[in-house]
Amino acid sequence: MRRSIHRGVTTYLAVVAVVGLALVPTQQASAQPHPERKIISKIAPTYPELARRMHLQGAVKLEVGVKADGAVKSTRALGGNPVLVQAAAEAVTKWKFEVSSGETVEIVQLTFQP
Repeated sequence: MRRSIHRGVTTYLAVVAVVGLALVPTQQASAQPHPERKIISKIAPTYPELARRMHLQGAVKLEVGVKADGAVKSTRALGGNPVLVQAAAEAVTKWKFEVSSGETVEIVQLTFQP
């Protein structure tokens, strides 16, 4: 009896793992990482008042989805203090990259110092 329960649980876990992997979203082929697409214009982030009062500093790393026309489509934080991430993302959404034949994903890092 115990063995059949163990086999049933093992089979169930294997099925869940396979189905789970099938449900993981894949990255679109048109949004492949690109070797540093040139930035045409940058907007500096505003240093958050809370970060200033807390003497927070450091780097924020963002994954930036860039449309073919160079406009920023999306941002996703990869690292950094959460108090600084919002300011970094807001600034980067106003950046403009060089025109390309398709969408790309860029990794950018902004450093905050008082």
